[in-house]
Amino acid sequence: MKANVGSIDRVLRIVVGVALLSMLVLVEGNAKYIGLAGLVLIGTAIFSFCPIYAVLGLKTRPDGDR
Repeated sequence: MKANVGSIDRVLRIVVGVALLSMLVLVEGNAKYIGLAGLVLIGTAIFSFCPIYAVLGLKTRPDGDR
């Protein structure tokens, strides 16, 4: 599992992930469960690995980053 998510991408994933998670509290009805997708974004940011990027052969992380 080679890291493929860069630093700017990680920050954006965390911000959007937290915004989506807030839907669990702020939105009523079944639409609030869309907020659970925020967990996926936060998880990919923490591990710096996105399985979709790997399948598509994409990466936002430069080769020199650790």
